[in-house]
Amino acid sequence: MSHNIEILEGAFVVSDAHYSHQRPELLNFIKDIHSKKLQPSQLILMGDIFDALFGGVSYTHKTNEEAISLLNEISQDIEVIYLEGNHDFNLKKVFPFSKVFSISAQPLTCNYGDKTIILAHGDMEVGQGYKIYSSIIRNKIVLFLLSIIDKLLGHYILKKLDNYLSKKDDCNEFTGFREYISKRLEGKYVCDYFVEGHFHQNKTINYEDFIYINLGVFACNQRYFIVKSVQDADLLQENTFSKGN
Repeated sequence: MSHNIEILEGAFVVSDAHYSHQRPELLNFIKDIHSKKLQPSQLILMGDIFDALFGGVSYTHKTNEEAISLLNEISQDIEVIYLEGNHDFNLKKVFPFSKVFSISAQPLTCNYGDKTIILAHGDMEVGQGYKIYSSIIRNKIVLFLLSIIDKLLGHYILKKLDNYLSKKDDCNEFTGFREYISKRLEGKYVCDYFVEGHFHQNKTINYEDFIYINLGVFACNQRYFIVKSVQDADLLQENTFSKGN
């Protein structure tokens, strides 16, 4: 799906930070952008930036309040593109100054010079069961009821979810990943690069028609990527964020 998005050289690309109070590293990264210690030309957030941030569920806004506030200030200074993930969705009102794309607007076709780049969080091209589940959890009425029930229970549900998510290993290797991606994408898209997160693999696969990039995740060793010159075939330069650098 095309929205006339132009990717800029020097853009920062971040995927799957899974930010929470138990995994706070992203906040320091955002603070360095806010203070201009880091100066991206553009900020592209590829989904699951937060471990739990749901539009319409106020408790998830409160627990992520500082990061949300800083991103909203940053997005008034540089362009912020936010592709919603399966942990962070219904966010257009949460980030009113960013360009927010829901799962229904993905994959997102962008331009970079004479290159065509497709961006996606990654939780599309899935089975019917997941599509039904995905639709239900994003439903505004369902989220409204969840918010009320959770509040009545002293936020037991969301605290339980936070505890569960904090124990997940985000750095596992996906056995058979190349075969899975080939079956899922090959022959379906016309582009130069297909870039997505979600699978946490940090791998590049060269197909006959395009180059596929599965991003390394910020939650593992604070990886992020910088868009190189349009003449550079590698497209993305991997970096590791370290507080104090």
